[in-house]
Amino acid sequence: METTRWPGVHREGRDLYTVNGEPGTRVYGEALRTVAGVEYRLWDPFRSKLAAFLLSGAPPDLLPPARRVLYLGGAHGTTVSHLSDLWPEAGIFVVEKSPASFAPLLALSRRRTNLLPLLTDAQLPERYRADVGEVDFLYQDVAQRDQAGIFVENVEACLASGGRAILMVKARSVTQRRSPSTIVRETRERLGRAALRIEGEASLAPFSRDHVALAVHR
Repeated sequence: METTRWPGVHREGRDLYTVNGEPGTRVYGEALRTVAGVEYRLWDPFRSKLAAFLLSGAPPDLLPPARRVLYLGGAHGTTVSHLSDLWPEAGIFVVEKSPASFAPLLALSRRRTNLLPLLTDAQLPERYRADVGEVDFLYQDVAQRDQAGIFVENVEACLASGGRAILMVKARSVTQRRSPSTIVRETRERLGRAALRIEGEASLAPFSRDHVALAVHR
């Protein structure tokens, strides 16, 4: 098991792993490996866009140590469980608006106490800004039309100056009428108008079709 340029992320061949924060327990059916007495969880890039980004050319400073995190679009907790592994001392606030997805996320948070789930809409950061406070890392993976606008509003509401963020652009969730490349260009322009600096970009193919990851620095 080798270390990578992202602290806490390990690699064996092409596969990525994190040290299991819940030894002996799987979150989404992932494989477990024990090496030299340490248990690792396979980080599946077909299930987690963040793992796909790491394998697709993410910058080396993408995942700096974080103390307070805002995750928008937590779903069932696949990716947030790996962030929980990476940053066991961080408070990770996880926004999810679907009650069906929130139930397993809530169950996961009862076992992983650094996860703090919020049943609310990422389009309305004013509803949770007081609870979340200022964060040093923000991650967004939502399937809504105004993804760039939601991202900018949450950055302005919650991300500290100098903080880092990741936006997963789901082009087909924005519109079917324009090409994914056009949507990504428009997203870049929207972030630029908000004075956000894009430090890394990668298509997530073949893991996720018509998805592009943007690494942003405020």
